[in-house]
Amino acid sequence: MHFASLEYALLFSLVFGAYWALGRAHLPRLVLLLAASYTFYAWWSAYYLLLIIASSAIDYLVGGRLHHSQEPRRRKAWLLVSLVGNLGLLGIFKYFNFFSASVGALLAHLGVTLTPPQIDVLLPVGISFYTFQSMSYTIDIYRRKLDPEQTPLPFVVFVAFFPQLVAGPIVRAKELLPQLACQPQLTARDATRGYLLIMIGLLKKAVIADLLAVNLVDRVFETPALYTSMEVLLGVYGYALQIYCDFSAYSDIAIGSALLLGLTLPKNFDHPYRASNLQDFWRRWHISLSSWLRDYLYIPLGGSAGSSWQTYRNLAITMLLGGLWHGAAWTFVVWGAMHGVMLGLTRAAQRSGVLALLRQHVSPRLWQLVGIAITFHFVCLTWIFFRSPDFAHAAGMLLILAEFTGGSANISPLVWSVLALGAMTHVIPDGVARLEEEGIHRLPAPLMGALLFATVTLVRYAASSEAVPFIYFQF
Repeated sequence: MHFASLEYALLFSLVFGAYWALGRAHLPRLVLLLAASYTFYAWWSAYYLLLIIASSAIDYLVGGRLHHSQEPRRRKAWLLVSLVGNLGLLGIFKYFNFFSASVGALLAHLGVTLTPPQIDVLLPVGISFYTFQSMSYTIDIYRRKLDPEQTPLPFVVFVAFFPQLVAGPIVRAKELLPQLACQPQLTARDATRGYLLIMIGLLKKAVIADLLAVNLVDRVFETPALYTSMEVLLGVYGYALQIYCDFSAYSDIAIGSALLLGLTLPKNFDHPYRASNLQDFWRRWHISLSSWLRDYLYIPLGGSAGSSWQTYRNLAITMLLGGLWHGAAWTFVVWGAMHGVMLGLTRAAQRSGVLALLRQHVSPRLWQLVGIAITFHFVCLTWIFFRSPDFAHAAGMLLILAEFTGGSANISPLVWSVLALGAMTHVIPDGVARLEEEGIHRLPAPLMGALLFATVTLVRYAASSEAVPFIYFQF
């Protein structure tokens, strides 16, 4: 059930109407959200719904035990139950075949013939997202930063909340559970912002991301040898815009849908291609994941509190695991490693004072523009490995780029227009977006409805005839 589908529109309309019709009936409202969330996920696979229920049950029970246990060793043992249970499910369904095949390939390289075992299962949609979300609950209770829920219903709603269940944002228990305990309210301002986010998300998905995927990115990455260096470069740029518009569109629709239910989800993107260095990029890209990795992995490893070597090690481990989180393939590991190495180099340059020295001889505006250009092109370089099916394919694209052949005969006017439109998502000043929101907020209800209808019509007209699922569904 995609956000851009009529099925989701119908489901959300029914939930929206019933949700607010329940008034102050707290328990029925939670039951409604849980039923809607399980229906939403069961649309993908009713069988894998059992995984969400299992993960919720483990962490709810462990959370209570952690809260009432005072002995440190026992508390660590209960936390280990949660980590092993959640990561065990994730490992079996997402990583077993990958590691098994990798061990088999290594043994074959050493001259040992062995057929590695494989599990014939499909990857459950969104398992990486709801696993991290559920784990935040037990970890925060272990750290004495959160009290456990007294009844299971709010907690299972938190884990399975349908707008962000499949592809985030990854919500912490301390962010959503207090909201579920309160009487929701929908202000006119929140309603306007919710509708606007949904409209923007639909437009970014259908008008930019999907059109770029079908008309440029998929073609270039499938057979790069048919294109010039310029066209391959445009294909890489196209993928950078596609993955941003695709993923941020999901987050926009999820946040907008939650707002219409009186709930606030955390911001997940902040114009990442405006970043002037890689640290800044990760403060703007997939914010809920980068902050999760920072708080639950990087800082527990020691963060930047130790020696320089320890800091670089912690960055490398965090980004390697961040890459593996995205997918069970060595290309994702290399993608994470490249980011880890560059983050380490950035930190080293900052600590050495080299960057501060260089900045004294360059105007602030020029420094920022050069930083943005370098950061964007490094991120694009890593996207090649992220998008390519294997290293040979990525190497082939890099070789074509190195040929420096010009010409863009295969780039249609439509593609040029969509590339420009995608770039505008980062060029338009933030103040313009706020003015647009204010202008829509002041519209009479009939005009607002007409605008929504026009947006949906445009999305239906612009939508590709091919179904293009959200990219992060595979993670």
